[in-house]
Amino acid sequence: MRSSNPVFSRRGFSRDNGQAGFNAGPQAGGPAVGTQGNPYAGQPTAAPTNPYAQNPYAQQDLQHGAPQAPVTAGGRMTMDDVVARTGITLGLVVAGATVAWIMDLALPLAIGAGLVAMVLALVQSFKRKPIPALILTYAALEGLFLGAISNYVNTFVAQGAAMQAVLGTMAVFVTMLVLYKTRIVRVTARFTRFLMIAATAFVVLTAVNLLFMVFGGGDGLGFRSGGLGIVFGIVGILLGAFFLALDFKQVEDGIAYGAPREESWMAAFGLTMTLVWIYLEMLRLVSILQGSD
Repeated sequence: MRSSNPVFSRRGFSRDNGQAGFNAGPQAGGPAVGTQGNPYAGQPTAAPTNPYAQNPYAQQDLQHGAPQAPVTAGGRMTMDDVVARTGITLGLVVAGATVAWIMDLALPLAIGAGLVAMVLALVQSFKRKPIPALILTYAALEGLFLGAISNYVNTFVAQGAAMQAVLGTMAVFVTMLVLYKTRIVRVTARFTRFLMIAATAFVVLTAVNLLFMVFGGGDGLGFRSGGLGIVFGIVGILLGAFFLALDFKQVEDGIAYGAPREESWMAAFGLTMTLVWIYLEMLRLVSILQGSD
């Protein structure tokens, strides 16, 4: 089953072996070296499914138990590549947020930057190859949006909410990384299917609530305030945490199956979007909790 993650669904990072699961190889602790389900090399019962290149030596590699994609001019993706690119994108987000905070960027401008960032994210999500300039522009604009929103919440809604949201986001990231590496959380086909259903329902309810707010005034259906808002915020954070596990899985598969080095930009892009989601939900939850004191 191919991943439904909008960033990775076109990348071929899933172990698509025609079975109802992702457990064809190890989840953590080392790359998978089996012959089943490698999207970067030929399979013994089907044509090669490597989305980047056709390996003329795929069958020979399979016989020797080492299915790999051919080495490209830029080399293969490594964990160092992913960490470096993610550091750059997150660094731009932080830099943009700092600028917006210090300059006290007006909310209309920040919302405009956020909308442009969303459009850029959608464009990159449907591109077959990563475009670093587009990803970096997205990160910078997203940072401006987050900085202005955080400054507004911190000033007029809940003092110290921004720092608490940052610490909360870091805690969620570290916790999910530990749970994934220790295999307490396993990314299976069922996990992915239920996650996508839950995320779709969450987005639909958010959109409906927004429509009620725009046309009916007030807080819409009440998903963003009071007890219901707290529950909704916790659900949003949990969904973001589970998407982190899915991101980790995609990165691990890409490295194990010899994805080109440029794919590390897509990995950084996916991780950045997930962390932004978690931060926004965390900021909203903290503001609700402090406002109810």
